Amino acid sequence: MKITLAGSRYFGAAAFDLLRKQGADIARVVVPQADDRLAAAAASAGIDVFVLQDPKIVPDDAIAEGTDLIVSAHSHARVSKEALARSRLGGIGYHPSLLPRHRGIAAVDWTILSGDPIAGGSVYHLAERMDAGAIAAQDWCFVKKGETARELWERALAPMGLRLLDEVVRHARQNGSLPAKPQDEEFATRAPLIKE
Repeated sequence: MKITLAGSRYFGAAAFDLLRKQGADIARVVVPQADDRLAAAAASAGIDVFVLQDPKIVPDDAIAEGTDLIVSAHSHARVSKEALARSRLGGIGYHPSLLPRHRGIAAVDWTILSGDPIAGGSVYHLAERMDAGAIAAQDWCFVKKGETARELWERALAPMGLRLLDEVVRHARQNGSLPAKPQDEEFATRAPLIKE
């Protein structure tokens, strides 16, 4: 299974390590900046690094030739439909919420601000609308009383995301397809960036 991995920071680098341990062929990583942690990990492993000119969009030429699956792991860039068309199975991403709840860049913050007693994570199909594609895998956890967004991310949601990505990529390798359950738009909420 040939993968183009779009991502950044700790979670992108952790997903990179996980996929390599799984035996996936990571053909290229796509990063917002040349000095990103994921870029450094890929470069040290001798894997091609594509630095985005526009950090908000992944263009079609960012996707390695022959890609079977695009994996998005902490990428704030929308993968264009032209980019998705270059991948045999399209793309998946991890979102730290129980989609369709808290669609947007600040999902974990909004989980805490909303006083949600339960949080969760979703691996979903990348689509034209941000965080709106079909669900491939989902799980949940309780939110501890007084827990911050960062604490919730580090304790539960980041490890959950790695586990769910692992499950979905393994499924794709074994079956040549991705699970897909449409999101229920009736329950969709937004999680826009919170201004300080």
